[in-house]
Amino acid sequence: MHGTKALRAGAYLIGNLFAALGGLFLLPHPVTGWANRRRSAARRWLGAEIDASPTTRRMLALNALTGVPAGLLALLVLGNLVEGLIGMTLWWAFPADNGPHLWVDVAIDGWADAVFLGGLQAVVLGAAAYYVLPPLARLQSRVLEPSQKERMTARVETLTQTRADVVDAHGAELRRIERDLHDGAQGRLVAMTMQLALARQAVRDEPDAAENLIENAHASAEAALSELRDVVRTIYPPILADRGLSGALSAVVARSGVPARLDMGELGAVPVAVETAAYFTVVESLTNAAKHSGASSATVTVEREADRLRIRVTDDGEGGADEDRGTGLAGIRRRAMALDGEMTVDSPAGGPSVITVELPCAS
Repeated sequence: MHGTKALRAGAYLIGNLFAALGGLFLLPHPVTGWANRRRSAARRWLGAEIDASPTTRRMLALNALTGVPAGLLALLVLGNLVEGLIGMTLWWAFPADNGPHLWVDVAIDGWADAVFLGGLQAVVLGAAAYYVLPPLARLQSRVLEPSQKERMTARVETLTQTRADVVDAHGAELRRIERDLHDGAQGRLVAMTMQLALARQAVRDEPDAAENLIENAHASAEAALSELRDVVRTIYPPILADRGLSGALSAVVARSGVPARLDMGELGAVPVAVETAAYFTVVESLTNAAKHSGASSATVTVEREADRLRIRVTDDGEGGADEDRGTGLAGIRRRAMALDGEMTVDSPAGGPSVITVELPCAS
């Protein structure tokens, strides 16, 4: 395992070497794709996350300064390690005057030299690869991390965009509520008022007609009340107030269109806005799984780590979830970002799909 770690570190450093040399030709051109590939390489080889806040040209410059010497060292160590092993085993296949040489330029002309010197070189360079390359790779990846100024700039840009999205979402929500009230409950209340007025006029002369009008008005009042409940439910689900987040999510999972299981730990005190966002995250995710994924099962995991609430919804469907193809995932992201949270979607073709939302919940 440790040998694999050294090889992965060496591959990352050598990749940065060639990326640095190739990046010199990108200076006059956009380098966003180049920077994204270096971030992906750090994630793939080292498991290190380098966010997108550093400018790509700064990444290119830093990688040129640090990647070339580090990559050359990794190439030298791993290349000569391989050469030593080859020289130890295949020295007899080469003419004596052109035989393989060790790193220290000592020719191999016999089995004794091949085994001893080649083995010694392999041990020394193997130790160098084991102890030097992984720390060097981690150090080089940290060089590419954003500066504090870049982090703050990216943070400001994110908050600015988030605020604009929240304002737009709030306006759209107000228009939806106004439309629902105008087209639904308000129309029924107007009809009920007219029916009661007619019943008042007819109560003495036509009691039967008045009774029918009163019955119709009563039905209109019940329908208006039901529609008002639906509108309120979209703003703040009453079940959250009645049963708390745990009970509300248990009910959502129980009536899910796809068989689902809820794993929920002790959460402590959670702000109302965070509870609401978590509730709608689970509702929307399970709805998407039932409608689009073809899943046969799903798991909802809700846990708290310090001041972060994490909601993870996993389904075994066909994958391929895409925010651009509908409003469900985009709505979840807007809710999360409005609370300074984050959402990630991992949904490769063929599945499974994992939607993870993290929300700050410090009380």
